[in-house]
Amino acid sequence: MNLGVKVGRLELKNPVLVASGTFGYGEEYAPLIDLNQLGGIVVKGTSLKPKIGNPPPRLAEVSCGLLNAIGLENIGVEQFIQEKLPFLKKFDTKIIVNIFGFSIDEYAALAEILDTTGIDALEVNVSCPNIKTGGEVFATDPKMVAQITQAVCQRTHLPVFVKLSPQVTDIVAIAKAAMDAGADGVSLINSFPAMGVDVFTRKPKLGNITGGLSGPCLKPIALKMVWDIVRNLNIPVIGIGGITNFEDALEYLIVGAKAIQIGSANFLNPQVSIEVIKGIKAYLERHEIKDINMIIGSLKT
Repeated sequence: MNLGVKVGRLELKNPVLVASGTFGYGEEYAPLIDLNQLGGIVVKGTSLKPKIGNPPPRLAEVSCGLLNAIGLENIGVEQFIQEKLPFLKKFDTKIIVNIFGFSIDEYAALAEILDTTGIDALEVNVSCPNIKTGGEVFATDPKMVAQITQAVCQRTHLPVFVKLSPQVTDIVAIAKAAMDAGADGVSLINSFPAMGVDVFTRKPKLGNITGGLSGPCLKPIALKMVWDIVRNLNIPVIGIGGITNFEDALEYLIVGAKAIQIGSANFLNPQVSIEVIKGIKAYLERHEIKDINMIIGSLKT
């Protein structure tokens, strides 16, 4: 049975990745699961310089999901390369580094620094405010997405995947901008802006007041956006949002995603990614399907 998939230039042993921001640098989960079984690890968001992040509380459970306001806290790219990357390289899994910046130059610099480090791909988080335009989020402007994508692609030979925000009026236009600028694929969706309130204290549930919503409540939204892109553009898609079991993962593959990422569910069940891989394999065996690629894009309409 073949579980291997090709997402643009990136070849994966199976389509199950763990999402940025929910799996740390991999070492946090290594005592709990066999990292060698994963299709790939998307490392938490990495910036040029270390970033402190938001004040606590940073996480809050809500109905059918999770609020987070981590604030992109990370140790910076140089420390990541020196202290975290050697550990990840011990495992037989793809290493994808999620990068973010607050200017196009920062994205380009990160791509250049990471280009020869031995990682397998870059995921470009464009859901950041552009400090040169008064804080407008890059992800909402096709032109800005194109400029970032082009700048990154010019500085690296690695496969480049642009992570898209759901907070747009036309997700296809944003994906096309990334595609035309040279992206190998897109991953979607990022978390949705949201907030929660503690009615007893009348205070926000998050220290940052607002944050990002992830979890099962996002899956129908994400599925629809993945479907929109797949049926309108010829670009590989990685589906993200609300995956808690193998059936969720299969939904994304059936609508046309080449691979998936598991995010918030890692917090609830550290074994979830391995369970999803086993579940997909068992599903294929039951249905006498020898190649997972026969499932991808098999939606009957």
